[in-house]
Amino acid sequence: MNQKKEKAFEKEWKKATLANNFIFYKVMRHHQDACKQLLEMLLKIKIRKMEMHNEETIDLDHDKKGIRLDVFVKEARRMHDIELQVVNTKELPKRARYYAGLMALDSLKDGEPYKKLRDSHVIFICMKDIFKAGLPVYTFENICKENGKTKLNDRDFKHFFIAPTCAKIIEDKELKAFFELLVSNKPGSTYTSTLKKYVDDAKQNMQWRHQYMTYLRQRNYDLEQGRQEGRNEKAIEDALVLINDFNASPEVAAKKMNAPLEKVLEALKVPANV
Repeated sequence: MNQKKEKAFEKEWKKATLANNFIFYKVMRHHQDACKQLLEMLLKIKIRKMEMHNEETIDLDHDKKGIRLDVFVKEARRMHDIELQVVNTKELPKRARYYAGLMALDSLKDGEPYKKLRDSHVIFICMKDIFKAGLPVYTFENICKENGKTKLNDRDFKHFFIAPTCAKIIEDKELKAFFELLVSNKPGSTYTSTLKKYVDDAKQNMQWRHQYMTYLRQRNYDLEQGRQEGRNEKAIEDALVLINDFNASPEVAAKKMNAPLEKVLEALKVPANV
């Protein structure tokens, strides 16, 4: 890793706010009162007692895809997952469906009746309006398509809070201050001042800094590997054009296009020792 990249990573850590996924996760996980208050404000509920999931990842089976939940909270009759989403990955609705399903499986013990399932709330706090309808909040539950009003009553809810819109137009002053903190990093209430302090404290934690820098290095490595694979695929395609259209030998075509010879031969289905 070159020094330029390292300096960029260090700068990213220093500039990180609550709108950073890693910081948000650490603050909410390690300050459960703040997390409890946020949930109560978002869903307009009162939480008597809650517990945070002890593991960062839910693995239900060794051959199944596990998930990492940002903030996974359980109550006696409800369960919540809060996810901070900075970038629109074009897959959030499907992720919400997947998260809700795995949360339900994690919640229900073997042999328990389905009526024991807790209410499920998957919450995405988004920095962009992924639905582009101008609403501050989008709440979804299963309703009959034919009459538009009969509810399935499976108690499965997905909530999408659009931070910039919420910061402008919602009426709840405390909740509005929270979204203003996400958008501008400026606290406007006692609660958000406390959150800002938690963020500042988190950035002084050397263990967390090390974890974050390690994450950035791995992300950079994965991106570079992806780019290299893309370059290799393009080089192989160009080499095949030389072979098929201009009768070049695989060796000459691979060398000219800077493509891995073994991959060119594999694409031609020619044994590597030929």
